[in-house]
Amino acid sequence: MADKPSRALVLYGDGLARFVDPSHTHLHSLASKAACGFLSLPNAPPSENENERIIREFAHLLDACETYKIVGSQDTSLVPTLPERFMGMKAAIITDDQSLQSFAGRLGFTVLSFNDINGNDHSHQSSSVDFWTSELLKLIGLQEGMTMEVTQFDLVFMHIGAGEKMDEHGSCSFAKRTEHINALVASITQKTQPGSDLGSRLHLSLVMSYGLVTEIDENLSVCNSKYERSQDLLLLFPKQSYTMKGEKPRVDVRHHSPMLIAQWQYGVTRMDDAKTFSFKEFKERGGNLAVPADRFLHEVAFKLWKAPKYGA
Repeated sequence: MADKPSRALVLYGDGLARFVDPSHTHLHSLASKAACGFLSLPNAPPSENENERIIREFAHLLDACETYKIVGSQDTSLVPTLPERFMGMKAAIITDDQSLQSFAGRLGFTVLSFNDINGNDHSHQSSSVDFWTSELLKLIGLQEGMTMEVTQFDLVFMHIGAGEKMDEHGSCSFAKRTEHINALVASITQKTQPGSDLGSRLHLSLVMSYGLVTEIDENLSVCNSKYERSQDLLLLFPKQSYTMKGEKPRVDVRHHSPMLIAQWQYGVTRMDDAKTFSFKEFKERGGNLAVPADRFLHEVAFKLWKAPKYGA
């Protein structure tokens, strides 16, 4: 546990997990020094479209599924916002997805588009990775090698996925978006070196999802393959924690295609044995295994001193 509250940055590669490859060396470098694992999601409704998926999965990350269910059908004025739920936590999201902007705004996020950051200036400087890194860190009060005591936000989400425009040429390909995250991770970790003031205060989460999942992929199953196919052996093992909520089993748990997550903060997060950012590596060597996606924000808020500790 740090002796001061952290500032959190979440890079959310929505639907980009399947596009990570060996060339993304900075993602793998982050995984090699981070705490890695899975965020488990429920099965998608049969008729869900891509836009609905984006909102629903984001809602799970925020433990805001009840809000997601009533948006558009009831008055959400009485729904508690993030500052109300997490001790005044100030949060922002950067996204160009209009539906996500609307939903996040209802939850109490300050909503920013990519143009809000670069000011519609498409010069080389405003589109550079170093520019974006400096602006992201500035939003959480980490700038010029120092931690500002007064900051705009405690937490910033950067959503890179469907609908995002990274430059003046329009929507980027999935591969280009993944490469952009790879470059951002390189720049962020370079500016927050271990031992520096920034390095000790930044809590960085890299979350990558598989996006729209239409069929079961056994190669992406989080179950233990040694006994998952044997009903007799299954009876000998307790229910895994990601399948439970309190003392009750969760309904409709998806046992495959989870979100991949690597979290890093110098001197705070525990390094595990994972060496690359991949499903196979996280399953075999990750330290966190699988936890429900709706626990994610609670854990981050704890690092910000905005929530009690969840779990062990």
